[in-house]
Amino acid sequence: MALPQAKQTATEERLAALTMPDAGCTRAAREDALARVLEMGLPGRRDEYWKYTRPDSLISPEAPHAALFHSDEETLFGEIDRLKIVFIDGVFSAEESDDLELEGVNIDRIEDICCKDIHWAKELYGVLEARGQSPVQRPLAALNTAFAGDGVAIHVTGKPSKPISLIYRHASETSDAMLHHIVRVESGAEVTILENGPAASRFNKCMEIDIADNGTLHHVRAQGRDHERRAMTHMFTRLGRESTYKSFTLTANGVLTRNEQVVELTGDDAVAHVAGACVGDGDFHHDDTVFITHDAVNCESRQVFKKVLRNGATGVFQGKILVKEGAQKTDGYQISQSLLLDDDSQFLAKPELEIYADDVACSHGSTSGAIDETALFYLRSRGVPVKDATNMLTLAFLAEAVDEIEDSELAEEIVTRLEGWLARRS
Repeated sequence: MALPQAKQTATEERLAALTMPDAGCTRAAREDALARVLEMGLPGRRDEYWKYTRPDSLISPEAPHAALFHSDEETLFGEIDRLKIVFIDGVFSAEESDDLELEGVNIDRIEDICCKDIHWAKELYGVLEARGQSPVQRPLAALNTAFAGDGVAIHVTGKPSKPISLIYRHASETSDAMLHHIVRVESGAEVTILENGPAASRFNKCMEIDIADNGTLHHVRAQGRDHERRAMTHMFTRLGRESTYKSFTLTANGVLTRNEQVVELTGDDAVAHVAGACVGDGDFHHDDTVFITHDAVNCESRQVFKKVLRNGATGVFQGKILVKEGAQKTDGYQISQSLLLDDDSQFLAKPELEIYADDVACSHGSTSGAIDETALFYLRSRGVPVKDATNMLTLAFLAEAVDEIEDSELAEEIVTRLEGWLARRS
């Protein structure tokens, strides 16, 4: 079927501004991804999963201007012993990164993989992204697979002694960055991956994660600082038998952020938890779009998303649990809630369940409301100033999402950042 003329024109204009990198062993995957982009076209407001979020600035040929934000605030995760991998406007910085050596893990740059005909990542690059195109098309992820020029391939074979930290720095006010990461966690291995930083004026990131039987991956991400930035991120995760995947994202600031999580539970007794907390003020639009597929027996999934919005900010949540035929004993939980601190902000939610098995426990819920006046009165009657009381109740509201972080040190750092954000805007 031919694309509508407006969508075809927008797609052609965006592709004309891009050049595919020297591909090496990823060439076939990149060419397949480009073919998918041409067939699907880039997203428009008429697309079902884009009706709440305008994609215009994400698909324009040139990146919109985004001013740099300077702060004396300490670097997030700065006190944690970690292996640092730094990208500046989407380009790897060897000078600011640590040596890519850590017991229990092998790390290569995507650029280096492209120079090799044989590499383990060849069997994974673009594979999970392609699987994630059905039943919902994700053309900006395919665009990333085709044109991303940098990123890392992380092969986890043991239990590294410290987290791997991906740090994204923004240096140019017109930077347009695409990064593609691949993570393979072998059987019995376990790793923690951290991500933080504004990345670029416009950022398109794709991460493909393959977790083998009994493997475990913890992921904690923070997006923020430069308010005028725009970001589109995708995480495609496949879980084997008795494997575990837990991901948490904190977002503060940003004109436009859309985070997509596509998770497949393909092995029995697998566990996937996806959570997020966002705080937005003013011209802030934040979209979490999650699609979790249960395709095995006795698997557990949790989606926990909390958004605090003020001064006209907008929050979006689109979450789906798909339970395939034969995926008995499924335990699927989904909650999305917003706290609106004024009458100008809005929260748009589309929770979904699609179930083809009869022995399951699945639930979803979505609520939106203001600060609990009874709780606020209780705190004020005991001498707590109204601003402090509001902040206390806001942190309590976000707690269920933050509690999804297993590492207490990481959770404490996230709470500290939330406290700082609220204090600055009181």
